[in-house]
Amino acid sequence: MSKTIKAGLIQQKNSENIQSNIDKLTENIAICAKEGAELVVLQELHNSLYFCQTEETCQFDLAEPIPGPSTEHYSKLAKKHGIVLVTSLFEKRAPGLYHNTAVVFEKDGSVAGKYRKMHIPDDPAYYEKFYFTPGDMGFEPIDTSVGKLGVLVCWDQWYPEAARLMALAGAEVLIYPTAIGWESSDPKDEQQRQLDAWMISQRGHAVANGLPVISVNRVGHEPDHSGQTKGIQFWGNSFVAGPQGELLTTAPNESEANLLVDIDLERSEKVRRWWPFLRDRRIDAYDDLLKRFRD
Repeated sequence: MSKTIKAGLIQQKNSENIQSNIDKLTENIAICAKEGAELVVLQELHNSLYFCQTEETCQFDLAEPIPGPSTEHYSKLAKKHGIVLVTSLFEKRAPGLYHNTAVVFEKDGSVAGKYRKMHIPDDPAYYEKFYFTPGDMGFEPIDTSVGKLGVLVCWDQWYPEAARLMALAGAEVLIYPTAIGWESSDPKDEQQRQLDAWMISQRGHAVANGLPVISVNRVGHEPDHSGQTKGIQFWGNSFVAGPQGELLTTAPNESEANLLVDIDLERSEKVRRWWPFLRDRRIDAYDDLLKRFRD
């Protein structure tokens, strides 16, 4: 018997009005649940605008403790709709100590687990090192009623090591809440290269590990009020790939979307029998992977 779950992905445009963003998410979660979703995944830092375009201490006011107001709200939604819900929050762990944290809720509203983003970028318009301390919880799948979820966050999606470690710990699906887009002045050919690389990288994780991948991005333009850049045009294109990298569903790059897709978690067993990459790993020869560079 195949183990198939119906997943819902919510790709949303955000505004400066946090309550409006949360209200819209609340409505879309209800829609996904009504259409049969057992697992619903939200985009990275979904309550607010992507505030990391600038370095401003006032933005730390957006952070919340976990548990806190957002965990209480999304816990109630998970219980109300009987879904497993993957959220992405700005965590205030202690004064001056903050994380980019995914919190997963079980169908009864309890916290199934959380993951603190491990890889933190620091690039023009993505000044995340100013805000987030690197995660300290490792790469551990979160056990839920729909399966073992290998939850990672955005910049983690470029690192095969993170995907592999989740797979080696028994993850049944890799999940990436994301906030990524184009700087508005990038030419069209460069924009296409970036989007292609983003999708290829994650589809490659699916192939290399024989696992489905869920990636949920935000969409729409968000301005850089400092004027250093022309802001970010988030490119949407949320998608689900199967364990051979095959695309099961893809959202548009300019509009909001709720995607519903059936994911056969048992297919990984078949694919790994055909392509036994885990069997053939030369774990005796990989010591140098723990070095920064092989000088």
